[in-house]
Amino acid sequence: MRKGDIMHYTKEEIAELNILIFYSSDTTSQGIKVHSNADAEKIEAVQRLYDKGLITQKDGGYLTELGAKAAEHAQALILMLAPHKHSIAS
Repeated sequence: MRKGDIMHYTKEEIAELNILIFYSSDTTSQGIKVHSNADAEKIEAVQRLYDKGLITQKDGGYLTELGAKAAEHAQALILMLAPHKHSIAS
């Protein structure tokens, strides 16, 4: 990537972020399961997260240490981007 290039989230990355926000930020002992009859997009996103070492099972499972950090950031980002009555910057 060259200086000045703009990065955009791919649809695959957005699908992965959408999976990460399902995880509880309160505990690491609560996992998720994506069933075989789920949307292909969700199944593929979970597989990619597993391949990247962010979750413990190919169909969900628990967050790894790295996955917990990623989920924390994904959840924080969605809160920051949510509509607010007053600007956070003020």
